[in-house]
Amino acid sequence: MAPSLDTAPESTDNNDHLIKSNDPKHPANLIPELCKKFWGLGWVTGTGGGASIRDEDLVYLAPSGVQKEMMKPEDIYVLEMSKQLDPKKRIYLRSPPTFKPSQCTPLFMAAFTKRGARCCIHSHSQWAVLITLLLETQTSPSNSTSNKLFEINNIEQIKAFGRGYQKQGNLGYHDTLRIPVIENTPFEEDLTESLEEAMDRYPDTYAVLVRRHGVYVWGDTVDKAKAQAESLDYLFQLAVEMRKLGMPWLSDIA
Repeated sequence: MAPSLDTAPESTDNNDHLIKSNDPKHPANLIPELCKKFWGLGWVTGTGGGASIRDEDLVYLAPSGVQKEMMKPEDIYVLEMSKQLDPKKRIYLRSPPTFKPSQCTPLFMAAFTKRGARCCIHSHSQWAVLITLLLETQTSPSNSTSNKLFEINNIEQIKAFGRGYQKQGNLGYHDTLRIPVIENTPFEEDLTESLEEAMDRYPDTYAVLVRRHGVYVWGDTVDKAKAQAESLDYLFQLAVEMRKLGMPWLSDIA
């Protein structure tokens, strides 16, 4: 599948007022700040990865091809969710003078439309990739889907995750966190259908792993998305180390 066509706004001023604000919590200011932090964690190396924030009907997106640690508010794309009638032809309310729209856009939009998320983060964390590789080696003849789900329980950091879409409270220490895995594709936006299917199959998940690629994480707020992304990375690293020591990810110690 070829990349989708994207349409820039006809306005002569390019609606630049949408990305100008002195408020540090404004999406156009937050996205560069978050991506700079993510770059320091190794999540968005070499222009990979990104983030998007929804403010009611407006969606702010990091562009493709930008060094994430050097991104500025004027590099941000803006679109209106209600105006996106054709998923293969996105219409942007505001576009930067350089760079290209991110192929992550339809995946971010899936988190916004199917889960009402306010922020979605795409990480190329090595720990996320390693988890998918470890799962790839454990396919069971009796369970062909055993490599398509990361599960871990009885770890304190699991408490950082909500119980699921439209559910109250967070998971507990003894609960099992489940993150589905989808297969990678040559074009990132072609992951959209698989991601949506994973969201339907695991309605309580706040993340989807992409084999040999990374992870998408979303949240009801920017703070929750960030906290869950950080907690997942902690759990992924811990799980890799546990596997080295021959320790299981699932245990019965309740």
